[in-house]
Amino acid sequence: MKTQSRRSFLKVSSLGVGASIATAASVSHPPVTGEIGVTTGSFFSHLTFGKEAGKISMLDLPKVMNNELGMRVIDLMSRTLESFEPEYLEKLRNEMEANHCIFTNLKCNQKGVDIASADKEKRNEAIRIYKESIDAAQLLGCRWIRPVAGGGRNPDRVRLVNSFHQLIDYADPKGISLLIENVGWVAKDPDNIPTLIAKIGAGVHASPDTGNWPDDTTRFPGLAKAYPLAVTSDFKAFQLEPDGSHSKYDLEKCFNTGWNAGFRGPWCIEHFHEDLPGLITGFGKVRDYLKKWIKEKEEGVQ
Repeated sequence: MKTQSRRSFLKVSSLGVGASIATAASVSHPPVTGEIGVTTGSFFSHLTFGKEAGKISMLDLPKVMNNELGMRVIDLMSRTLESFEPEYLEKLRNEMEANHCIFTNLKCNQKGVDIASADKEKRNEAIRIYKESIDAAQLLGCRWIRPVAGGGRNPDRVRLVNSFHQLIDYADPKGISLLIENVGWVAKDPDNIPTLIAKIGAGVHASPDTGNWPDDTTRFPGLAKAYPLAVTSDFKAFQLEPDGSHSKYDLEKCFNTGWNAGFRGPWCIEHFHEDLPGLITGFGKVRDYLKKWIKEKEEGVQ
């Protein structure tokens, strides 16, 4: 992904500050409760920023969502975007709106970024990069961004919380909240998401990923503790068996854990397949599972 030029970043930032003064209290987003969507990280190995047979452009994804999958929620990942330049983001948002889709979240997966680094210069650079991501998210119409909650196995919580507070102060006037996902060290203990959210306070929510756990002994307790605090979820499905089953872990149990905790979506499917047609087919299967389970719950079927 091409980073935003310094000149464009300053221009967008200055415009954003002015806009936030007028709209901070009135920023609104379309409801996504009950929705099923996808994460763009699923397409990472199938993306092209030009024209390449068998691959897809991000600019074409909203059309695929609308025409082939019948879903509209798209959870973005930074490394699937060609650029943070305003011209590109405007094109992408136009495609999103033309195909009746919704961009909800921007996952910040830039390499080498650590907001809990002991090196103040590196920490400040990480905060700058994530602020640039917040500006991009605002231009795309997102309501959330997900930074990585520090590197290493046990990041300093004081530095981490302070960095989150700086990002929340920057994001809140733009109508954007931050998310905590079970990435890296956060996934190692089922208590890490609720504990970190409690330390940070207002402006941050959970975004549990059903797959990012070491094993089932952390997965299901972790999901049970994260889902009550969640506003979105990555419903991750690895390779499906020929009969449509998922051998790596129990997808329906993941869904039931979220539902029983009061979570109602969006359920953003993260799926992987070696070829693009197979990926689209897999998305459809997991979508249909979720639709079936939601309908059963709503109708009181045991």
